[in-house]
Amino acid sequence: MIYLDNAATTLHKPPQVIEAVAEAMRSSGNPARGAHGSSLQASRTVYGARAKIAALFHCPRPDHVVFTSNVTEALNTAINGLIRPGDHVITTDLEHNSVLRPLYRLAAERDVALDFVPADRRGNLDYAMFSQLMRPNTRAIVCTHASNLTGNLVDLRQVSAAARAGGALLIVDAAQTAGCLPIDMEALGIDVLCFTGHKGLMGPQGTGGLCVRAGVEIAPLKVGGTGVQSYSPTQPAEYPTRLEAGTLNAHGIAGLSAAVDYLNEIGIPAIHEKETALMRRFLRGVRDIPGVTVYGDFSGDRAAIVALNIRDYDSGEVSDALAQDYGIATRPGAHCAPRMHRALGTEQQGAVRFSFSWYNTEAETDQAIRAVRELAEE
Repeated sequence: MIYLDNAATTLHKPPQVIEAVAEAMRSSGNPARGAHGSSLQASRTVYGARAKIAALFHCPRPDHVVFTSNVTEALNTAINGLIRPGDHVITTDLEHNSVLRPLYRLAAERDVALDFVPADRRGNLDYAMFSQLMRPNTRAIVCTHASNLTGNLVDLRQVSAAARAGGALLIVDAAQTAGCLPIDMEALGIDVLCFTGHKGLMGPQGTGGLCVRAGVEIAPLKVGGTGVQSYSPTQPAEYPTRLEAGTLNAHGIAGLSAAVDYLNEIGIPAIHEKETALMRRFLRGVRDIPGVTVYGDFSGDRAAIVALNIRDYDSGEVSDALAQDYGIATRPGAHCAPRMHRALGTEQQGAVRFSFSWYNTEAETDQAIRAVRELAEE
C-alpha cells in the first residue's frame, strides 16, 4: 500500500518508537503513583518527554508541557479553561471541528461571542480582519497553524501581533505542523500550543498535549486523582498536575519521547524539505491534468498536503478507486473542516486529500500521479 493519508495519522513510525512503547509496557508502572522502581522509571520517562517537547517547541518551562490523549482534548482543555462567560473569541474559516465545536458550545452555553476571519476561494485569510474584529472583551484568538484540508499555512506572526495589540491570548492548533515545521512558541508569540503525537511527530496514537506560556492560567477540564495533595478537595494548582487528572498514557508517552529523539536526529528542517519536495512533485504532476481541480495556495511555504477533485466525481468514489485499484490510501469527504469546504465551494463533493510524510518516496509520488491521470482520463 502507498500511504498518503499522513495528515490523518502517520502509518509508518520509526522503529525505536515501537520499541520504546513495548519496553514501557514491559517495565513501566504508574508515574507519580509510588516510590518503587517501576513507578519511578515511568515518572522519569514522562518528565524526560516533557523536557524534550519543551525544547522542541521552545516552551520555556518543561512543567508547562501538559499531556493529553490527543490534540482535540488539548484544544478543549485550553478553550474551556480560558474562555469565560461573556468573552469574545476570534477564529477562522480554516478551523477543524476540534476548534469549532468547543467554541460553538461555549457560544450556546456561556454567551460567548464568536467572529470568523473568512477564507477566500484559495483558502487564504485577510490578516487585517483580525485587528478589525477586535473588541474590548476579546479574550482570545484561536486558530490553526495549517489547514488540514488545503495545507495553507497561517502567518502566526501577523495573528500574534493582532492578539498582542488587542490584549488577547493566542491559542494555536498545531495538529498539522508539529513535527513537520519548526515551531518556536516564544518567537511566534503563542500563549498555548496544542499538538498531537500521532501525526507529524510520528508518535503513538493516544498522545498529545499543550504547551502553556508562563502566566497563562487554564482552569482544569477534568479533576481527579493526581498522586499528590490527595487530601485536598480541589485539583492542585501547579502545572502540569492541574490539567492532568488520572493516569497518564505512560506507554504512549515513552513512544512519543523516542519519536522526538528521532526528529531531532534527522532535523525538522530536513523533514519539512523532503515532505515539501514530494508534495510539489505531486502538484506539478496533477495540476494540469484535464478535469482535475486542485485547492489551496501553493505560492509559499505550506504543509505537505494537496487536496483535489476529478471532474464532478464524488470524492469518496475517487478515494475508493485509488485504494481498490491502485493501493493508494487517501482521505476523502469533509475532513471535519466544514467552513473551509464552504469557502472552497466543495461542500457537496468534498475533496480527495493526499498528504505526504518523511517515509514516502518519489516513486510512490509518481505512482499517485499516474493513478490520478488514469482516473481523470476514464
